[in-house]
Amino acid sequence: MKRVLSACIMQTLVFTQRKELCFTAEKALELNRAEYAKYKADLDKANTRYQVLCEKEEPDGSVTVKIRKQYNDKTDVSEYFE
Repeated sequence: MKRVLSACIMQTLVFTQRKELCFTAEKALELNRAEYAKYKADLDKANTRYQVLCEKEEPDGSVTVKIRKQYNDKTDVSEYFE
């Protein structure tokens, strides 16, 4: 029988707007920053441990984020967040 002793998820997320909405890069960046802030607030509200490894704002206004986050609350994740 196997048991998961520890686990985490590594993700690369892109917060972007649809091209057909024709936002300027500045407006798209503003909207994407707000969406990213909401995403982090939702993680905090759910008490999900996470660590932002890299944030990058692209010329088109999108925001790319590499993040490590807790898989669930059933496993120990302390080794991933030291």
